[in-house]
Amino acid sequence: MTDFLLELRSEEIPARMQEKASADLARLFAEEIAKSGLKAESIETFATPRRLALIARGLPLQTEAVSEERKGPRANAPEQALAGFLRSTGLTREQLVERDGVLFAVIAKPGRATAEVIGEAIPAVIRAFPWPKSMRWGASSLSTESLRWVRPLQGIVALLGDDVVPCSIDGIASGAETVGHRFHHPGCITIGNAGDYAAKLRACHVIVDPAERRKMIEEGAHSAAAAAGLTLVEDPGLVAENAGLTEWPVPLLGTFDRAFLEVPREVIQLTMRTNQKYFALNDANGNLAPNFICTANITASDGGAQIVDGNHKVLAARLSDAQFFWEHDLKVPLEEQAKKLGQIVFHEKLGTVADKVERVAKLARWLVEEGIVKDASPDEAEQAARLAKADLVTGMVGEFPELQGVMGGYYARAQGHSDAVADAVRDHYKPVGQGDEVPTAPVTVAVSLADKLDTLVSLFYAGEQPTGSKDPYALRRAALGSIRLITENGLRLPLLKGLHYDAAYVAADVIVSKLEGLRSEIKEVADRILGDKSIEKFLVEKIAGGRSFNRESIADQLMPIHGATVGLVAFFADRLKVQQREAGVRHDLIDAVFALGGEDDLVRLLARVKALQSFVQTDDGANLLVGYRRAANILKKEGYTETSTRHAELDSASMNTDGASTSATVFMDPDFRQDDAASDNFGLSYTPEKEEADLLAALDAAEPKAEAAIAAEDFEGAMAALASLRAPIDAFFDKVTVNDSDPAKRSARLATLARVRDAVHRVADFARIEG
Repeated sequence: MTDFLLELRSEEIPARMQEKASADLARLFAEEIAKSGLKAESIETFATPRRLALIARGLPLQTEAVSEERKGPRANAPEQALAGFLRSTGLTREQLVERDGVLFAVIAKPGRATAEVIGEAIPAVIRAFPWPKSMRWGASSLSTESLRWVRPLQGIVALLGDDVVPCSIDGIASGAETVGHRFHHPGCITIGNAGDYAAKLRACHVIVDPAERRKMIEEGAHSAAAAAGLTLVEDPGLVAENAGLTEWPVPLLGTFDRAFLEVPREVIQLTMRTNQKYFALNDANGNLAPNFICTANITASDGGAQIVDGNHKVLAARLSDAQFFWEHDLKVPLEEQAKKLGQIVFHEKLGTVADKVERVAKLARWLVEEGIVKDASPDEAEQAARLAKADLVTGMVGEFPELQGVMGGYYARAQGHSDAVADAVRDHYKPVGQGDEVPTAPVTVAVSLADKLDTLVSLFYAGEQPTGSKDPYALRRAALGSIRLITENGLRLPLLKGLHYDAAYVAADVIVSKLEGLRSEIKEVADRILGDKSIEKFLVEKIAGGRSFNRESIADQLMPIHGATVGLVAFFADRLKVQQREAGVRHDLIDAVFALGGEDDLVRLLARVKALQSFVQTDDGANLLVGYRRAANILKKEGYTETSTRHAELDSASMNTDGASTSATVFMDPDFRQDDAASDNFGLSYTPEKEEADLLAALDAAEPKAEAAIAAEDFEGAMAALASLRAPIDAFFDKVTVNDSDPAKRSARLATLARVRDAVHRVADFARIEG
């Protein structure tokens, strides 16, 4: 067994591509040698800005002989078909093996030298490499068939043990020579084998292991900061990026003019991080310090003084630009900036960003006025919503789009708006991702939720629903953000009502685009639409009635709004299952509650789901589920679909052949009272068996308790009431014949099972529960 070293040296590889490239190199190499039956005991990869490397450990010097079996034609096939198969295999008819009338070719492949296999694999790996972006270079680049690589490929080291594996591609031949650090050791060095690769390059100021370079940067940056009495602002992503930019990283501490600290710290940090790859620092009080740490790629003879000075000058120019944007933007009130939003198209079917802002402002105010978001001022919610997108047209956000919202919050506060409004402008995009914090300030919650709900309603109307892995408008993220805002703040929002309210304004904007001169009237009417009214019917009656334009054309415009809200409920259900899966909540239980219909209060829904999950994990719950399924299966088989059983109609079996009613009714007294049950056999026309009477009595006791508990949102209490049905149901199925020959008994017992089903369905659709 021996080790193999492969190094592919090129001009600078972008830092963001190095990690995936290392994984791709290991994968492609393993796949290529596996074609000849080779497999390494382990594969280790390395990456620096100028090289990708791989060490495959534990390779044999020779591959084992293998045989390949190929299926041919039938033995009685025409000679022409047989001749073609023989040509493809290089065998004669006598060398073929016949099994069950079919001919097979068994082709023996002798073992090969591992060096020969690897020599063929290296060019194949290089040509198949999946760089996100690649280039051609030199005279050969005139042909589209020429070699492509992320940057011009300059050298190949290929060593199996101590020997060079001969191969070449595009005129670049393999060897044992590479180069060290560009400045500290620019000359060639010879690698002996895989074992001394990392050590020889280290001696030439190249650290080939990215993890080691990351550690050097972290430790050096923390040490430099501590020496100045400062603390490093942690940024693992920036550490990794600097490690991908250097082969010999040396962190250095620098300073910038304290006057720049008047600019918001997010601007300074983003300027340093994005443009210069610098680390930010905090002082002893946790405030941003006028310092930075840059990562040099050299150990300078002057301790890095000139490097720091050069970086200081570049950063000063960048911060001067940021300061200009800050001061210039402050001179223009956000209200004036917001007027420019009418020049930005939100979506071709939905108008401008100004139109969206108008809808969000109305919805945010409605959320507060309806008491859904409590302890907030309706005026502040509306004002914050109208200002929330204004920073999109500022110079600072134009330069740094990542700061949208953040800069609006700074401008709002600096221009005299209340803290509640400024905070809402700043945080209305939150939560952005799964790990992002959820706003709790009431005004912020109202604006953030209104913004997300409007995005969902309007873009669903525009036909931009996510499909497969495609979600260009991040609607899944918007739905998850809405769910977190609602559930973590305990908002009692009837989801359909909120969606319909916003849909009314989307509908108004749609109609306005078709009917000039009616905008104010439509807005006024739409403002009165609630979730329990048909948007189409209401608008057509109140706006289109008596006018000259075509009612049907308006309906055509409004129908997609209905589809959008209906589709959104299912979309929210799917996102809720995704969000709750991490919390250990079963998706089938969410389905079981959603299937009831009418449950669009997510806080209440999750309380019901969690109570249901606890219940089905108990013996009572599991056994009740079994009894429910047995009852539901019988009812399904009998085609029994009634949902009310106390006063069921006659079963078809109790009718005469001519359709006239017999004297056998299911219930004797349609005005049956609960307290008469013992004296008149529960209103039945026959004396029920004990187990039947016990189940009816249990239902009479459990149903009102469960209903009262559900009304009080005491779902644990509702489950406890249902649990009392477990034993009577078991006994009923053990002792009572449902499909009795007596039609009255059969019908009454089916009605009893339907009562069981319906009682359970008041809590959840148990048919959706798995297991």
